[in-house]
Amino acid sequence: MGAVSALYVFWYALITAIATGFGAIPFLIFRKITSAWIGVFNAIAGGLMLAASFSLIYEGANYDLVRVMIGVLIGLFFILASHKLIKGRDDLKLGALQGVDAKKAVIIVGIMTLHSFTEGVGIGVSFGGGAVLGIFITIAIAVHNIPEGLAISSVLVPRGVSIWKSSLWSIFSSLPQPLMAVPAFLFVEAFRPILPVGLGFAGGAMIWMVYSEILPDALKETSSNTVAITMTLSIAAMITFQVFLKLHS
Repeated sequence: MGAVSALYVFWYALITAIATGFGAIPFLIFRKITSAWIGVFNAIAGGLMLAASFSLIYEGANYDLVRVMIGVLIGLFFILASHKLIKGRDDLKLGALQGVDAKKAVIIVGIMTLHSFTEGVGIGVSFGGGAVLGIFITIAIAVHNIPEGLAISSVLVPRGVSIWKSSLWSIFSSLPQPLMAVPAFLFVEAFRPILPVGLGFAGGAMIWMVYSEILPDALKETSSNTVAITMTLSIAAMITFQVFLKLHS
């Protein structure tokens, strides 16, 4: 752990948070985006996030299979309870969004923010094992944060939120990462036992969100064939990238 300091860990974790904002870039490149492209963007985000979710669960199982499965169940029940609570709030607002649009935005941003706490712990714990491992985990998290930002932007931008504000909301959802990475690094042994539970929680919550929110939105905007092809290619791309990182770490 020699050359690694708490400030060093913080800056690397902050990079992962900023990476989430890059998910809004497609909306800058394609200024006039049709509904079909919104469907494709949702399918891309869903595929990448689905692959990342199973990767989180598998990583947690390497620590403790029982704890990670407990985390998955906790994540699922927590999201179901939150969804039921939000569903009854017709007065809900998020910036300029109200009603149904605000509910969907709160669910997406809220889930992303919650699971970012776990990713922050993961970054801190990994740096406890040395700079090489820490940088590897940071890169992996930064890359899979981009589709999370795309998922947030795909919900916010079509509902009238500006691209820049959508990018900032995306970054906001990942701010727990630098905030949690430092204490996890400083007290790595204390945080290590709860890491598999957190990884399971994050994976379970994101799987629910893909199938409950992102996939239905994609199917509303474009054909099921396009969604299936896009998600399959996205999952394959994320798995390929993850394997490539592991082979070169």
